[in-house]
Amino acid sequence: MKAFFSPHHAGHRPSQTFRHGRIVANRDLPTRAENILTALRQDGHTLLNAAPHGMTPIAAVHTPEYLDFLEQAWVEWRKIEGASEDVFPYIFPVRGMDHGYPTSIVGRAGYHMHDCWAPIGEHTWAVARDSANLAVEAAEHLLKGERAVYALCRPSGHHAFPDMGGGNCFLNNAAIATQHLRRSFGRVALIDVDVHHGNGSQGVFWRRDDVLFVSLHRDPIDYHPYFAGHAHERGEGNGLGFNLNLPLPARTSDDAFLAALETACTRIAAFQAEALVVSLGVDAHEDDPTAGLAVTFNGFRRIGARLAALNLPTVLVQEGGYNMDTIARCVAGALAGFEGRETTAA
Repeated sequence: MKAFFSPHHAGHRPSQTFRHGRIVANRDLPTRAENILTALRQDGHTLLNAAPHGMTPIAAVHTPEYLDFLEQAWVEWRKIEGASEDVFPYIFPVRGMDHGYPTSIVGRAGYHMHDCWAPIGEHTWAVARDSANLAVEAAEHLLKGERAVYALCRPSGHHAFPDMGGGNCFLNNAAIATQHLRRSFGRVALIDVDVHHGNGSQGVFWRRDDVLFVSLHRDPIDYHPYFAGHAHERGEGNGLGFNLNLPLPARTSDDAFLAALETACTRIAAFQAEALVVSLGVDAHEDDPTAGLAVTFNGFRRIGARLAALNLPTVLVQEGGYNMDTIARCVAGALAGFEGRETTAA
């Protein structure tokens, strides 16, 4: 399987984030991608850089105001006397009272970020663009006849809405790939196996019937992102019935996860999808610090194998995974399962 990566991903290296009322170390470290890259080399994947695809595919998903904000945010923020090194929003719209669009960068940061978990640094915009470009390149290869391609995207994307980022996400790589595939495929399914619900992806396709969104994740009743990912959320308008959430109890392990995945695959088959995009988060692993689910290494291999059995042209897009000792083996196992082989990555 071809794998695309950007050597510039390390330019985004947020040192801090805000959790449980404290400033703590950020988990989205460059090591995440570097460890995966090492495993891809060990398993013999063809590693490639992506050709530039410009802003058009990104602008097909995200609003002009949001893209302008991401591009200008760090420079404008640093003009504030005493401002933090990275952009950290700290005031947010009140429900039902977001009728104005602020000109201040402080207001725009709160308007366009839905939490404090996605600090914007000097190089974040450029790196997020590169990450999205990888997903577009992978989709391009499917349009040219490739059956399966992996995009090592960092930062992740599935918490990014058309006009909002959050949860370590800025541009929704998987949604951008999905929309790009619609150039040739009439019906595309996007399945998210990250431990966190893909609230941004759900938001992108909420009213669409040409894209089926399915998410398997830790039940958000007491887990991030809290306000989305519940089973009753099924889409609106034309999109009603084209959104399927499969929330799982805390510490769900392999067999129960695979049973839910079977439900997901049955729905994808009924949808008659012509192509598939996978938000491949591996933070559902039993030893991930997010402590949500308890999928094993073999579980990720089985997940990959079941998704391959759908027999669809597939783009696999990297999302979460924050244990530096397990992330590479989880990803390698999922890709090996998809290809029906063993992994040599440890």
